[in-house]
Amino acid sequence: MERFDPNEGFSEAERRGVYKAIYLRRDIRSFRPDPVPEAVLQRLLRAAHHAPSVGFMQPWSFIVVRSPEVRRRLKEAVERERQAAGLHFRDERAQRYQRLKVEGIMEAPVVLCVTSDPTRGGPHVLGRNSDEATDLYSTACAVQNLWLAARAEGLAAGWVSIFKKADVREILGIPPHVQPVGLICLGYTDLFPDRPLLELEGWAARLPLEEVVYYERWGARPDAERIREAAAAVAPLDEGAMAAARRRLDALTKPPGSLGRLEEIAVRLAGITGQPLPEVSPRTVVVMAADHGVVAEGVSAYPA
Repeated sequence: MERFDPNEGFSEAERRGVYKAIYLRRDIRSFRPDPVPEAVLQRLLRAAHHAPSVGFMQPWSFIVVRSPEVRRRLKEAVERERQAAGLHFRDERAQRYQRLKVEGIMEAPVVLCVTSDPTRGGPHVLGRNSDEATDLYSTACAVQNLWLAARAEGLAAGWVSIFKKADVREILGIPPHVQPVGLICLGYTDLFPDRPLLELEGWAARLPLEEVVYYERWGARPDAERIREAAAAVAPLDEGAMAAARRRLDALTKPPGSLGRLEEIAVRLAGITGQPLPEVSPRTVVVMAADHGVVAEGVSAYPA
C-alpha cells in the first residue's frame, strides 16, 4: 500500500489532478473487452475502502463479477426493471427513454456489486442513532472514491441502479439484511465524452450552481441575484404548444370546456413549458369525493 504524509500539502499539479478527476468523471455505458489488470482493480478497491464513513462503520462490501453467465443474469434483471421504469414516461419522453443505453454489464470485463450492511459494527455505531441511513451515505462515498480513482487510471465506470434488490440478492447470494447499492461496470472505453451522457442525450441539464446554493437558511439568496434569476426565467408563452393543448383537450371524450378553470391551467402550463402535453414532476393528485346532490332535483342520469 502506498503511504502518504497527511501533513504534506498538495503540489499545484496534484491539486489540478484531483479537480480534473472530479470534473472529467463520466457515467460510461460502452466498453472495450480489454481485461482490467488485477493490480489496477486492487488499487480501485483499496481507494473505495478508504472512503469516509459515519462512525467509521465501513458498511460497504464489494462483489467482483467476471462470469459471463452471472453478468447475463444481472443484465436480464436490469432490463426487466428498465422496462417497468419506462411506464412512468409519456410520448416523446418515453421514446427518448427507450433509446437510452442504461448499462454496459455484458460489455464491461468487470462488474462490481457494491453493498451496504446496516448491521456492521453492531447496533450502536456512532452517528447511526441520529440517522438510520448513514450506512447508505457512507457507501455512496465508497462508490465515488472508486469512480474517481478509475478515472485517474484511465478506466471507465458506469453506475447501474435500475434493478430490484431482491433480484440482485438472489443472483449474487447476498443476505436479506444487506442492501445492494449499485452495480459498477468497469473497463476501458474508446471515448470519454466532454459532457455527461444524459446531458448529451438531451435527457437533463446540469443545474446552475446558483440554484442549489443558499445562505444561512433554505432558499435564501442575495436579493439582487434572485431578481436576476426570476427575470431571466420569464419568457413569452409558447402559442403553438397552447394551441396544440387546446386541440387535444377539445378532442377528449367530454364537452369542450367542461373542465372549466382546469383546462385554462392546462393550456397555460403547456405555454410555459413549451410542451402540448406537459411533463410535470413532482406532482400531487388530490382526490375528493361527495354525494351527487343534483340527484335530489330529479335531473341527473347518474346515482348519488
